[in-house]
Amino acid sequence: MPYPPSVNAYWMASGHRRYISKRGMAFKEAVAKACEGLKGFDTQPVEVNVILYPRDARLMDVDNCGKAICDSLQGYIYENDQQVWKLTIERAKKIKGGGCDVTIKEYLKHE
Repeated sequence: MPYPPSVNAYWMASGHRRYISKRGMAFKEAVAKACEGLKGFDTQPVEVNVILYPRDARLMDVDNCGKAICDSLQGYIYENDQQVWKLTIERAKKIKGGGCDVTIKEYLKHE
């Protein structure tokens, strides 16, 4: 998938109204395309593992990308991002144009 926008670039506000930005919508559309034909998870808890490939050597906060990824997967892989019980985000080497790999599996709860 493409490199996700930060949470600040994904969500915008106008007064009391919050909405997904143009950049956020473009990312959400790319996620939808990447999810085509994949089996989703109904309502069970999931574990989301993300590997970020930055487009350059600038330092960035890896946690700033998690919200855009989890929000964009909603409706395609799971019904609601509240199903995410475990989220890991790892920064990898930079690649031209940036990108991310996302792996999702059923989360086995610790009882």
